[in-house]
Amino acid sequence: MRRRSSWTLIAAFLLLVARPAGFAQDAAPARSPRNASYQLLATLDPESHTIHGSGRVIWRNITTVPANDLRFHLYWNAWRDANSSWMREQRLGRSSALTRRPADQSGSIEIISMVARGTDLRPKATFVAPDDGNADDRTVLSVPLDRPVLPGETIDIDIAWTSRVPVTFARTGRLGQYYFIAQWFPKLGVFQNNGEWNAHQFHAATEFFSDFGTYDVALTVPKGWTVGATGVASPVLPGAEGQDTHRFVADDVHDFAWTTSPNFVEHVERFEHPGLPPVTMRLLLQREHAKQAERHFVATRAALRYYGEWFGPYPYSHITIVDPVTPVNPDEQGGSTGGMEYPMLFTAGTRNWAPLDGSQPESVTIHEAGHQFWYGIVATNEFEHAWMDEGLNTYATARVIDEALPNKFVTVERYFGGFVPWAFTDVRWSRAIDGNRLNAYRPVATYDTQSTPTWRYWPGSASQISYNKTALWLATLERYLGWETMQRVLATHFSRGAFRHPTPEEFFAIASEVAGADLTWFFDATVRSSAAFDYAVTQVTNTPAADGFESVVVVRRLQDGVFPLTIKRTYADGTTDMTAWDGQNRWEAIVDHGPSPIVRVEVDPNRILMLDLNYTNNSWTATPQAPAAARRWSLRWMGWLQEVMLTYAFFS
Repeated sequence: MRRRSSWTLIAAFLLLVARPAGFAQDAAPARSPRNASYQLLATLDPESHTIHGSGRVIWRNITTVPANDLRFHLYWNAWRDANSSWMREQRLGRSSALTRRPADQSGSIEIISMVARGTDLRPKATFVAPDDGNADDRTVLSVPLDRPVLPGETIDIDIAWTSRVPVTFARTGRLGQYYFIAQWFPKLGVFQNNGEWNAHQFHAATEFFSDFGTYDVALTVPKGWTVGATGVASPVLPGAEGQDTHRFVADDVHDFAWTTSPNFVEHVERFEHPGLPPVTMRLLLQREHAKQAERHFVATRAALRYYGEWFGPYPYSHITIVDPVTPVNPDEQGGSTGGMEYPMLFTAGTRNWAPLDGSQPESVTIHEAGHQFWYGIVATNEFEHAWMDEGLNTYATARVIDEALPNKFVTVERYFGGFVPWAFTDVRWSRAIDGNRLNAYRPVATYDTQSTPTWRYWPGSASQISYNKTALWLATLERYLGWETMQRVLATHFSRGAFRHPTPEEFFAIASEVAGADLTWFFDATVRSSAAFDYAVTQVTNTPAADGFESVVVVRRLQDGVFPLTIKRTYADGTTDMTAWDGQNRWEAIVDHGPSPIVRVEVDPNRILMLDLNYTNNSWTATPQAPAAARRWSLRWMGWLQEVMLTYAFFS
């Protein structure tokens, strides 16, 4: 009865009030089809960790074929028990700690009512498992309709549900009084022109895909708690019995996430840059990270500026940055919700005692803010092509860090269980290695063909393929085409793909069009293949001859990946010679005659091929570099030994 009273009060409120002041999209025409919109009311009960939700889903069929059913994602059922597909996959190649949680930490979502055109839809609704046939998976609900939704027709679905908030799984849930609520309501899949819904089960290796719409959401939480959410906030409406209601509205977004806690410290600043629209930046910070506020703003400004200048402007008037609670022991307390993107809102990630020279919280903040562009605005299908967001964004993040924060980032190691940080200021952050994550890509280079639908990747290596391999081949393409061409490729992809879910084939076509050359061979070798790349210098001889020296250089292709390269020879008299090699054959011998012997050979001397797994074998020198190598590895060994001794001393 109390819930009914709240519903009546809030419904009246939603009908009477105008849209939030300062909502920049009000006067703007729709940027997206807005065919999947949600008007929702939700009340959080922190005593039972339960959300009571209700509202209306308004869906318009924008395809050319009728829809005979609806399909809803009920993501939180992935954490109902250990039998869901998410849980099964989590045990494959990933940490199984999350699958052993006690029942009181689980999550779930249950439909209470679902009515459309005056008909109760629940009796015919069934859970389906289109991907793996797992009868225990309850993350996709199929809802047959008595009459199809014809092309261009709209259907309203009144719905009520209850969600149990889990201790954090997959960057969603609760930690103490901190709640981060994502993928929390029944959300429609994407209906396609082939007459089928693109509504995959919730998998351990994928993210999300949904249509654009308008979200108008009222959130009721305990009085005095701070709320951050997708959209622009209205003034808080005081509620009865110790509650407040916060309303957020957003146009042209494809999801809605929110957070609440009584412990946030709020900061607000403004992003302004010539040629780009202003953005209000709202930061919700944990109290123990109070001194890091400006670092979050600096990083968010950098993302909004450089992504805006390179690819296209951020079109919304607000962005909310959430600093999540960091669990001391993730296995026991649940993982962090940090490092995740949602429309107009993202979670950053930092820790206590973050050294000023270190890369946190700046790098994760830039990365998650950058998702607003590829995930939020372009909005590709991350179930099947996660690389189109994660990979492009990893590549772009590294470029922003290199551009906006030079000479700042160094290696930070943490000791005593990760509690005490130490910055090694003589080890510089490298875009080529750290930014594009070459080290993490190496061991899984051949695990999956990248064009495989992402939800079918090996769960333990999916992120390395989606994030790291993509960043590496984009960096390769940048070095092959030049930055100006690469920037135009991405800007064209952004402008043509914004608000409409472009496909990989569209991206490939744009790349070839802008480059003025057919790049099919490149995408065949990288995206449509699991080929690994490794070129090496394997033999160099200098033999005295009548004209001076006969020098023979042998280079090899050690893996199956093929890429055109140059081979540079440097002679004792200081002269150099370059030879182009198409990289096709397994080996190539180059014979030179000249007055001086060869003293240095380099394959790919300008390091165009960033996917080369072992760049250390790409060169040969007549004079061994053993002292430099010995010094480097000795320092690494000493650092490792120091960590072992400090840890031993701490626990002894």
